Amino acid sequence: MAECKEKLFTEFPPVSTETWMNKVTEDLKGADFSKKLVWRTNEGFEVKPMYRSEDIENLKTINSLPGEFPYVRGTKTNNNWLIRQNIKVEDPATANAKIKELTEKGVNSFGIRLSRDLVNAEAIAKILDGVDAENIELNFSCCQRKTAELIVIVSDYLKSKSYDLKKCQGSFNGDTIGRMMQEGHRVPNFFDKLIEDLKASKELPSYKILSVNSDIINNGGSYISQELGYALAWGNDLIVKMTEAGFDIDEVASKIKFNMGIGVNYFMEIAKFRAGRMLWAQIVSQYKPECGCSAKMKVNATTSEFNMTIYDANVNMLRSQTEAMSAALAGVDSIVVTPYDFPYKNPDDFSERIARNQQLLLKDESHLDKVVDPSAGSYYIENLTMSIAEQAWKLFLEIEDKGGFIELVLNGEVQKEVNNSAVKRMQAVSSRREILLGTNQYPNFNEFALDKIQKETSPEGCGCGCDNKKTEFEKINTARLAYEFEQLRLQTEHSSKRPKAFMLTIGNLAMRLARAQFSCNFFGCAGYENIDNLGFETIEDGVKAALDAQADIIVLCSSDDEYVELAPQAYEAIGDKAILVVAGAPACMPELKAKGIENYINVKSNVLETLKAFNEKLLK
Repeated sequence: MAECKEKLFTEFPPVSTETWMNKVTEDLKGADFSKKLVWRTNEGFEVKPMYRSEDIENLKTINSLPGEFPYVRGTKTNNNWLIRQNIKVEDPATANAKIKELTEKGVNSFGIRLSRDLVNAEAIAKILDGVDAENIELNFSCCQRKTAELIVIVSDYLKSKSYDLKKCQGSFNGDTIGRMMQEGHRVPNFFDKLIEDLKASKELPSYKILSVNSDIINNGGSYISQELGYALAWGNDLIVKMTEAGFDIDEVASKIKFNMGIGVNYFMEIAKFRAGRMLWAQIVSQYKPECGCSAKMKVNATTSEFNMTIYDANVNMLRSQTEAMSAALAGVDSIVVTPYDFPYKNPDDFSERIARNQQLLLKDESHLDKVVDPSAGSYYIENLTMSIAEQAWKLFLEIEDKGGFIELVLNGEVQKEVNNSAVKRMQAVSSRREILLGTNQYPNFNEFALDKIQKETSPEGCGCGCDNKKTEFEKINTARLAYEFEQLRLQTEHSSKRPKAFMLTIGNLAMRLARAQFSCNFFGCAGYENIDNLGFETIEDGVKAALDAQADIIVLCSSDDEYVELAPQAYEAIGDKAILVVAGAPACMPELKAKGIENYINVKSNVLETLKAFNEKLLK
């Protein structure tokens, strides 16, 4: 083996960074390297196209091991995460049957959501009957006013069944802080309730009682470092308030659970969780806990709802699969995969099965649970980890200077900043600077979604402050990234007539084909019927075919040079019988506009705003 390695090193001698850069500069042919290949993330830092060993030489993170402070490489010495599924309990007996069934299918963690009237001993006994509470993680959520009562009921039940309470794992989530962000209303005395919850949990040493639900921020459209910075500040506020109330740091820190979201940026999400553990360990250590284990970050990660779509919904499976992979490789404690049909209906048995199997594939076929922190030492991910950590820490310090996370929630600043990020991301989708497959690019032309929508898809509030007369402060955004595109396309489906876009392809073969494909994708985003063509010999032939097809829009697809003559001919032949659109941004555009040709689509067009304008003209 040693001889083989030596031979490999001989055949592939090391190449210096200077040599690489000289080659890159040569291939760029004079273009600026930093402008051409270095990109700036939404998080505010730059990412290079390549990293070398010297880029990680001074990083302290590469010297730690899994399970060791500062836990950048994980809080465990294995990577066996829990597969979690959330259940909304409507009938205790039905919920119990489902928990037992899902346990046999590989689920070993449950999120059990209870209404207020089900917080009683009889209901809990029915839900947990026959459930192995020492080997199944049980995570309860209900309104905070009933959380302390629920904790006592569950504790009494577990004791009555003679369970070893130290082995019973789970959490209670009566999150009022998140609720205030979502509803825009101040909840009085909510810290008193948290104190009551913490006191009630004395007999459940392994249960987490204090929740940091930054998945709300993630689903609101935040950027990665923004979610992390707010999550850290949220957790720190819980420590400050609870220690001021008389609890010691070890008790408080060990009772905090982070429920975080997972976005689609694969490598940066891996880096986010690694950076999060490192920064949280540093924060907790400043309070001088007696046990180093108190600085471990307990994380449940849930795939994002913000990125999910109604149209081409099967793509949601691809999104959630890469998201779950990010979290698994990053070493989180448990993962929830949101079923792919969540945006338009209550998930059914099939979609829930797919969601479970996505994690089982990662474990049983991809074996991602066999290696701890496989990304460790990667020049790219190690640098991403530190860059995200720096941005999140900067935000954390700004929050602390302003009075802490909860203070900023109560004056609406957190919600405002997250909503601003969501607006920027939606603007990026509108102009296709951010691609949402099947929604703003490569739509399924013949898909109709109206009949499959079984639940309200409108956001409960846009988060822009337009309904603040009903609230005390700004609410967090609840609209998904695809929402406006979906409304546009649903408007087309509701219309009595589906507009037709006819591709008048003529002239240069390569250009007309490329522009016809671009235009079909463009108008397909609004659900229009596209009529493509192989090409016409004359403008007259093309216009006649378009009008015979009863086209509402005729898209001229040719080369820039040919538009000088062809566009005026098409405009004159069409008259007011249809709308002429020129595909591209030719240099002769001012000249064409002077002749009355006003409509153009190209890569710089705002797809959403352009299609909205066409809908206003065409839909009845």
